[in-house]
Amino acid sequence: MGSRVPGCRTTFAAAARLRPFLIPESKDRNPGKPDLPSVVLSIFTMAPVVYGIKEAAVHGFGPGPAAFMAFGLAMGIVFVRRQRSLASPMLDVRLFRNKVFSTAITANVLSLFSMTGFIYFFAQHLQLVEGQSPMQAGIAMVPALLATIVAGLVVVPLVKRIRPGLVVASGLALSAVGYLVAALGNHSQGPGYLLTALLLLAIGVGSAETISNDLILGAVPADKAGAASAISETGYELGSLLGTAVLGSILTASYQHHLLLPGELSGHAGERSRETLAGAVDAAATLPQPLGDALTAAARAAFESGSTSQRRSGSS
Repeated sequence: MGSRVPGCRTTFAAAARLRPFLIPESKDRNPGKPDLPSVVLSIFTMAPVVYGIKEAAVHGFGPGPAAFMAFGLAMGIVFVRRQRSLASPMLDVRLFRNKVFSTAITANVLSLFSMTGFIYFFAQHLQLVEGQSPMQAGIAMVPALLATIVAGLVVVPLVKRIRPGLVVASGLALSAVGYLVAALGNHSQGPGYLLTALLLLAIGVGSAETISNDLILGAVPADKAGAASAISETGYELGSLLGTAVLGSILTASYQHHLLLPGELSGHAGERSRETLAGAVDAAATLPQPLGDALTAAARAAFESGSTSQRRSGSS
């Protein structure tokens, strides 16, 4: 194993040196300077919105979460207005006037929203409900993740015969079918139906995001390819962030709503159990076996109810 490392380093070093000669470089004629106020505004846009969503899931939608989300949205409006006023904006919102570009970015956001939201609950399900180790849970998800890559390779020649927009829409529809399979499956039959659902979701996401990325870069001038690629990457991050925040919050809120703790349980163990399934499993390990088993069963039932609500939300 050790002898392979120097060879890899040599290969990467050679590739780095040859890159300027073999790969044509594309530059923005007017790259502009970094705009610190835009960076600050982007942070004050996303952070309060995500915090408000998660607080609403834990404590209910009240004045506090609403204020945070309203503040974030207000900062978002200021951010967009600033980008429009700059000659060289951090995020060129004018690119969104192109319908193909904006639709493809939306597809990217939805793809990552659905994928990360599903994996967020599925990893917990495999470990805390099915009793698998982190390694086993990771290995169980490998086929679906490989399917994402294969789907991306398979759909490339398809767009020569089928409209790209139809391929993207079909991929997103298949993702929704994956969520429906997960939501309507028989929970007593083990994780097989969830693995099938994840496979469908992965194929759909791999198909949609591969073609949408090509549409994004093809919809802008060559000197804006870097900006378009950056926006595409931002769409990935935004989709992942919102998938975890929104669908994760739905899961948490539904879990807490459905959780029926054993009557004799109170104190710190009860508080930990109300927060998450992981907290309930940890608390159960410190209790006498009959009480611990009852707590684990109640928490897993609540988690399954919560994850069903989450998957139905994801499919819509």
